[in-house]
Amino acid sequence: MKKIKMGTASAGVVIGLCMVGVAALVMLIGFWKTLVLALLFGIGFFIGKVENKQEFIRDTANKIIPAKEAKVIDLKSEITREQEEKQEMVQEMQQEAPAEENVQETEEEKNEDGE
Repeated sequence: MKKIKMGTASAGVVIGLCMVGVAALVMLIGFWKTLVLALLFGIGFFIGKVENKQEFIRDTANKIIPAKEAKVIDLKSEITREQEEKQEMVQEMQQEAPAEENVQETEEEKNEDGE
């Protein structure tokens, strides 16, 4: 069986036919009965599709409602902290750079003295 990719003509035809079917159900049996039918279809699809239902429900619930021990992050303070860390790193690199130049100069002086 070939999978249908979204954005193709075949996907458009399939989705269009589904919408025609929904419209026919609404006209024949009414809106609320169609809604109940769609809900039952969704539950059946979920039961058939998801292998580990408890894990899926737990993961979904954790995404929607975070755990209580989850830390609330203040965005402004986090940005400020990251900027300070970057400045400290730049300062450390600038302090190390002259020390490296001095080592290179002393090595060059030794080479000149040895010649």
